[in-house]
Amino acid sequence: MIGAIEILIIAVIFGIIYGRDAIDKTFRKSANEGVVESMAGDLKDYYEEDPKRMIKLGVFIVSIILFFGLGIYWALTRTDFLKMIGLDQ
Repeated sequence: MIGAIEILIIAVIFGIIYGRDAIDKTFRKSANEGVVESMAGDLKDYYEEDPKRMIKLGVFIVSIILFFGLGIYWALTRTDFLKMIGLDQ
């Protein structure tokens, strides 16, 4: 019977092998530029193809931040989480 650790190890190995290929094919990074410079160039290309895509991406990122922020706020105010970690009496 295969345990959870063995499945996790196999998943990590496949992730390393196929993830590196996907990253190399996705980002056009040359040897003399950093990751941020490469990402900035890719974002510029995406914006030139479709300017609305960047607005949608910005709205998506703000939505994700608000979702997690409201979730944390709810967890702190509606549950006894602060008592559990000893910050409230």
